[in-house]
Amino acid sequence: MNDKTIVTHDGNFHADDVFSIATLKCIFPSFNLIRTRDAEVISQADIVLDVGGEYDADAGRFDHHQRGGAGEREDGTPYSSFGLIWKKYGLVICQGNQEIANSVDSGLVAVIDGIDCGYVKGVATGISLSHTISMFNPTWQEEGDFDACFNEAVDFASRILARFIATATGGISAKVIVAKAIDDADDPRVIVLEKYTPWKRTVHSSSKKALFVVYPAQTGQWRIQTVPAELGSFEDRKSLPKNWAGLNGKALQEMTGIDDAMFCHNGLFIAGAESFTSIMKMATMALIEA
Repeated sequence: MNDKTIVTHDGNFHADDVFSIATLKCIFPSFNLIRTRDAEVISQADIVLDVGGEYDADAGRFDHHQRGGAGEREDGTPYSSFGLIWKKYGLVICQGNQEIANSVDSGLVAVIDGIDCGYVKGVATGISLSHTISMFNPTWQEEGDFDACFNEAVDFASRILARFIATATGGISAKVIVAKAIDDADDPRVIVLEKYTPWKRTVHSSSKKALFVVYPAQTGQWRIQTVPAELGSFEDRKSLPKNWAGLNGKALQEMTGIDDAMFCHNGLFIAGAESFTSIMKMATMALIEA
């Protein structure tokens, strides 16, 4: 039984209305979706988004096209329908974890809001997720069914949303693990992880001394990786030794004197060895050598 009637506009769709419906699917197991601009149908709907000229979350109205819009974030990014829907339901979808909800908002929702509202400050150029969603629309050369294409886009967006939530959840769990590794480090310049865990953001925010991170690869071997000077930077706080660059197998073993050294990337940001003991020897050498 469809308990709710949800309305959004018909015709061409964009990422904000597509992701809004994907979000509502996380809340309501089933609902009757109508894509229309008919004022009579809109007035009788339980939830209306991206159409109708009204924002009233308590009344289930989530449009942002009216004069004055529907508010903006502290950084000035205006809300689109997606942001308004997430503002009401995001915390519930994230099982009450505000940190996860905030992470999804900043990494996904706010970006789509900004693009939809023409507020592209800080948004990278090139193809975006919003552009990708728009490509689900039939082109001018096609006689496609807009509603069918919309449903395909919602299915795609639902998977993206689920992965954003999973990634945010994993990142928050990783922060706890990496913070403990920083606290437990014998040498604050070398952080050792018992299993690979996303570490860069936590290391940057929690340790100014860390130069290298050591962790096991999925294959059971070990890796040493440099800490970037800044998040997203290709410069390192300290690179691996220059004379290791591009060496593999026997050549690296002869250079280091470590019989199970495996490789060092030519960019001097990552190297590997078969054993934990050996990778720690490489870490010691890297701390000393230029």
